[in-house]
Amino acid sequence: MADAARSTDRLEALDITRKLAAICGTPFARFAGPADEVAGRTARWVAVPGGPHAAAEVLRLAAAHDLTVVPRGAGTKIDWGAAPAQVDIMLDTGRLAGVWHEPRDAAVAEIGAGTPLRAVQATLARTNRRLPVDAPSPGATLGGVLAADESGPLRHRHGSPCAQLVGVRYLDADGELVSVGESGTEALGRATPGSGGGRASGRGPAGDGGGGAGSGPACAADGFGWGADGPAGGAGGDPGRGGGDAILGRGEVPGLDVARLLCGSQGGLGVLVSATMRVHAVPAGRLWVSRPVWTPLEVHDLVRAVLAAGVDPAAVELDLPVPVPLPRRRIPPTHPSVVNRPDHPAVTGRPAAGSLVVLLEGGPADVTERAERLTAVLGAEAIVSHHAPEWWGRYPFAPGDTALRIEVPINDLHAAVYALRDATGGPVPVRGSAGAGTVHAALSGALPPERVASILTAVRSVLIARRGRCVVVAAPAAVRRAVDLWGELPTLPRLRSAKAHLDPHHRLAPGRLPGGL
Repeated sequence: MADAARSTDRLEALDITRKLAAICGTPFARFAGPADEVAGRTARWVAVPGGPHAAAEVLRLAAAHDLTVVPRGAGTKIDWGAAPAQVDIMLDTGRLAGVWHEPRDAAVAEIGAGTPLRAVQATLARTNRRLPVDAPSPGATLGGVLAADESGPLRHRHGSPCAQLVGVRYLDADGELVSVGESGTEALGRATPGSGGGRASGRGPAGDGGGGAGSGPACAADGFGWGADGPAGGAGGDPGRGGGDAILGRGEVPGLDVARLLCGSQGGLGVLVSATMRVHAVPAGRLWVSRPVWTPLEVHDLVRAVLAAGVDPAAVELDLPVPVPLPRRRIPPTHPSVVNRPDHPAVTGRPAAGSLVVLLEGGPADVTERAERLTAVLGAEAIVSHHAPEWWGRYPFAPGDTALRIEVPINDLHAAVYALRDATGGPVPVRGSAGAGTVHAALSGALPPERVASILTAVRSVLIARRGRCVVVAAPAAVRRAVDLWGELPTLPRLRSAKAHLDPHHRLAPGRLPGGL
């Protein structure tokens, strides 16, 4: 009987492979290999559809055979977050890319979700435009960035990638193509803008050869985009299929709440096909003003001074590496920034603990004038450069580390860093957007799971009273299995309702979202 069952399984597997090949083309459907895994969970098949309609057929096939689907973009964050309960079909978005935008004065661009972010920026640069999105993951696709709501330094001025959305097209768990919000091109077969979830049956911008699909199964660590107030605030609704109005928040901004639900969902609520994003002119002038820092409390004071200086920074970034940088020159004890503080490390010559760097963007003359005002605020140690520091827009952690993301009001960021140091017993690499209260930290991958758990408990106990949170972005498998990745998540009931409404059978990336959803 066992041999007969295995034979049946093989026949069914071959049948599904043939069906995937018929949908995607023979070279683009195969059995998965050892490298085709999501946070350590290996897939059974890999499908690489050539367009949104092919991707829809893959989802319909999965539904017919009760198979799970996990979208994958460039795979830059494939090891982030929780492992899915099961990965039957990995929907690879490699062939699904494209950028469609109006002429030079266009305010938006429609972009296939499988398009590498670098390719998007290169295409828009031809008309002196850019997306104000600078996610740190090298090679990431736009879909993967949105799936994680992954932000870089420019979040300080422009908000998260989710904040740049004005419309999306996505596939629901049943393979239905849904269009909400605006489109960047008249070539898009779409529902009426603002229709709040109308279903479109037209072809993509370039037929099945473009349009993009899917988003990388990225950061389950905190469900980026699912902050303390949820994707768009408000309460959840009836978790049944009939409760969509309450869950999706149709009302003030019809349909765009769906986009906010997809941001940070790691492909667990829908498969992104394309996104219409705001486009900005490339700034003519950019200057980076940096200053060494010695303590987290000093960072707190400097950030407050920068934000009060009226220089309109595009980004305010902090780097506290370990080990410390080389010593910098001393400044006179009579300087206003250290007067009456003879023991200050800038006077004694003690090596700086890190640096605070402020990006200024705009017209060349205006940027120069603002940089001069900022250096007067930051003191004699401030340095102006036309180039970003080497660490700019990079994470402080490496593969194999336990990576943490800390979100806290900026006035309490120093308390979070001190709490992390106290819990670990020494300095910890910290880097990120000090001006937005969002930083990442790295714990050694050699730390045992119980030690990581105790560190998380200590840090979260400090943050909870400050309306902050600490989540595990990525970790070795043993740590990932043993610790609470997210901590307290007030939006979990709303997320559970959204999952029940959009993916009631848990076919899309099951287990990747908080609460095992």
